[in-house]
Amino acid sequence: MKMRDILSAETKQQLEKEKSPSTKEAADPSTRQEWEEIMGTKRDTFKRVGGRIRRKR
Repeated sequence: MKMRDILSAETKQQLEKEKSPSTKEAADPSTRQEWEEIMGTKRDTFKRVGGRIRRKR
């Protein structure tokens, strides 16, 4: 038995109202700055120099 068979028409309508696009947009990072932060492009980079690990400048 599927959920759509169990739910009433009123409940189905309420669920459709809750699926508004505004809630999806709020959880989705959209600015370039947020994407760079997520992807890690703003992090420090390191390299090995003489056996030590140093931060690249």
